Amino acid sequence: MSYTTITIGDLLAEVNNRYFLPAIQRPYVWDADQVITLIDSLLKGYPISSFMFWAVDDDLKRELKIYNFIENWKPGMQNPTASADGRDVTLVLDGQQRLTSLLIALRGTFSEKAKYKRRSSADAWTEKTLYLDLLQDPSEDYEEEGVDLGVSYGLRFHAVPPRNDYRRHWFRLGDMLNYRSEEQLAKLIEITLAKLHHGVTAYERELITATLQRLHQVIWADEVVNYYTEASPSVDRVLDIFVRANDGGTKLSKSDLMMSLITSRWESGSARDAVFGFVDHINSGLSAENKITKDFVLKACLVLRGFDVKYNVSNFTTQSINQIEQTWPEIKDAIERTFRFLNGLGITAENLTSLNAVLPIAWFLFHAPGVTLRGSSDFDRQNARAVQRWLLNSLLMGVFAGTSDRTIAAARTTLKNASLTSRNFPEEQLYHSLAIGGRLTRLDERGVEDLLELKYSKPKTFLALSLLYDDLDWGGTIYHVDHIIPKARAARRVLMGMNLPEHRVREITESVDLIGNLQLLPSQENIEKGDLPFDSWITGRSDAYRSRHLIEHTPDLWTAAMLPEFVRGRERLIRQRLLALTEPEHA
Repeated sequence: MSYTTITIGDLLAEVNNRYFLPAIQRPYVWDADQVITLIDSLLKGYPISSFMFWAVDDDLKRELKIYNFIENWKPGMQNPTASADGRDVTLVLDGQQRLTSLLIALRGTFSEKAKYKRRSSADAWTEKTLYLDLLQDPSEDYEEEGVDLGVSYGLRFHAVPPRNDYRRHWFRLGDMLNYRSEEQLAKLIEITLAKLHHGVTAYERELITATLQRLHQVIWADEVVNYYTEASPSVDRVLDIFVRANDGGTKLSKSDLMMSLITSRWESGSARDAVFGFVDHINSGLSAENKITKDFVLKACLVLRGFDVKYNVSNFTTQSINQIEQTWPEIKDAIERTFRFLNGLGITAENLTSLNAVLPIAWFLFHAPGVTLRGSSDFDRQNARAVQRWLLNSLLMGVFAGTSDRTIAAARTTLKNASLTSRNFPEEQLYHSLAIGGRLTRLDERGVEDLLELKYSKPKTFLALSLLYDDLDWGGTIYHVDHIIPKARAARRVLMGMNLPEHRVREITESVDLIGNLQLLPSQENIEKGDLPFDSWITGRSDAYRSRHLIEHTPDLWTAAMLPEFVRGRERLIRQRLLALTEPEHA
């Protein structure tokens, strides 16, 4: 049995021209994350397993029904039939999912359903194209919402070309198919560097060049596709080959292999049972739902014990695992105190947009045994507010998105240095030290304006509202995001019954979910508010209450008909309070 190799670029050029699918193949079943993982593996130089083809002769071409590969995938789509007339036909027996994924990534699109849309709705599905962030360093541990820790390159599907800035520069992955030669690649790099956002460093220019060169090498230089071609005309033999080729076992993920390694060196009991049990406890056993992973816990072990923060097998040596095991109770306790504190602030699985942002808090509590930040002492109150304010700024500004390893390491160094002279959480020092490459680490005027665009039910909305309240009693109290002017009063049918013009109805309905019409209320108070007529409730609020919730004493605006004006007035007060938090005296 001999194998042949070919480049991805040359293979894709022949898909649906020479390479087709037999009728025995199952539908395409991969999701967007699997497509991204495949491309990430190729960019890392990982093997993607061999392919198996079947070269059919003219007699078989007349007998067999063949199908095209899908390039622009939508749920439920079936492979379209193809014509074999006048063509050399080679059928893919093993590798359909991978080959379809390469087509989608480089020549096509992947459709995903919008949240809250019916699957049958015509506008529920959006075609997305795969892009590569050239400013993401693949050697760093990257964290972003919805992106797996195991993916190193900045790969993401976008419905429209994403905007470039000083932190990201996006390249449409499939465009590399247009740059086959080294001369064409050099011209592409020259053009790309000329378009970079102001402030990009020399290191980042080198990173962009290296990433484009790597992508070109994967597609046009390296013959990464390894395949065997079966030439037998026996359909029975080919069917048997197909069954054998598609009868593999379940593959282990990187984290599974990491867990197996640690368990083999864990002396007392099972590390797997200890870590998995703790993950379940944090996620389901506290006062609110959390969503940590075994990867987060293992990374926390490295961070808290002072090892290299990179989540690599090489960092889990026999010595480091032994030290982690010795302090496992203290590590668990620090993480649990961290999440009990966060849950007390209303920060849960629903709105915690970065697990990595939690690690500096866990480090602080790991080195402060017994501190919960939930007591009534001056130390607890001051540090609880400082930790909350820093975390909310970090989450809202995306401080831990991107090259989070460097951010985590810088935060740990700052915490360690500050602990030599003070027991307090070093909020101001962290803002300064984490401003890596000009990154904003706390709200500024532009950031505040972005927050004012937040709407009801978005994860960051609760976080932004939390910053507005210095005096909330978070201890055991559940707070709800509440519409000040009820949404029911701004329903379209109600507004139409008021004989308002269409443009005004649209303006009101577009304002009702904005943060300018939202506040935080204790759950019981929110229920009581809902039980009262709104006019009675709003007129019964005191001046102190309105001041606390930034509601101006303008009764004429306390109606659904005047909602846009009410929102604009409240946005002005929100803007003032948030900007005041950036002043030194509020540090």
